[in-house]
Amino acid sequence: MSERAERPDKKIDRKQTVRRETSSSRLDQPRELRRRFLPRPGVDAERFGVLSERFARFMGTPAFLLYMTVFVALWLAWNTFMPEAAQFDPRALNYTLLTLILSLQASYAAPLILLAQNRQDDRDRVALEQDRGRDERNLADTEFLTREVASLRLALRDTATRDFVRSELRNLLEEMEERGILGQPTESEQKPRKKKDKPQRSESGTAALG
Repeated sequence: MSERAERPDKKIDRKQTVRRETSSSRLDQPRELRRRFLPRPGVDAERFGVLSERFARFMGTPAFLLYMTVFVALWLAWNTFMPEAAQFDPRALNYTLLTLILSLQASYAAPLILLAQNRQDDRDRVALEQDRGRDERNLADTEFLTREVASLRLALRDTATRDFVRSELRNLLEEMEERGILGQPTESEQKPRKKKDKPQRSESGTAALG
């Protein structure tokens, strides 16, 4: 009885191990989401990125340097020349509060600037991809146009020009005259020419009389 009772337990253990192996080895199945004690804060990445870019852009302007210089100068002057009762960051403590403010500003400014640079890199990457696609289309268009121009040139070489046709006709006429194929013009062909010549002679005579 004890052996029979142990066998089902072994079967159950084998099934569980097989399920674990299959679940861990199967890459087409997503893992189960684990519950977390603290929920993730909902932050609008786009809005936060825009604010970081504005802050980084403002920090790179001369106005920020001027405002920062005036602020530090007034802080030091107040806590140096004013009475000790009016000083909130005394000189005796080496301006501890001012040092803390400047260190906090530096610690927050660096990540914000990096975030703005990452967004700019993403935009540059998208712009480069668009430029690359545009260049590929332009290259394809230019190659198509060059092929069309080359085919037109080949077609124009095969076509006969006006001068070529005239020269060929002259050569044919000369060959026909040499062979005697073209005979002398008949009387019917010569009469119209004489009729056409008579008005010219009459006009020349009237011009001489005038």
